[in-house]
Amino acid sequence: MRGDGSMDIVIWIGAAITALGFAGILWSLASVLRARRAGLADAELRARIQRALPVNIGALLLSILGLMVVGAGVLLG
Repeated sequence: MRGDGSMDIVIWIGAAITALGFAGILWSLASVLRARRAGLADAELRARIQRALPVNIGALLLSILGLMVVGAGVLLG
């Protein structure tokens, strides 16, 4: 049986945070795939991958944080 739904907003906020993180992961993946398909020299390819890596890690952590918020909302709701 559900309560008054006060934790629903927490769940939706967590889902939005997770979606933002997932979008960042997809952007990072697309960026690296574009760089690989461009046929760049090894040094330039490594430089582009190194630029995308912090975005990828940050997006992964954002997704994890969002999932934790969703979990907390479900458990406390």
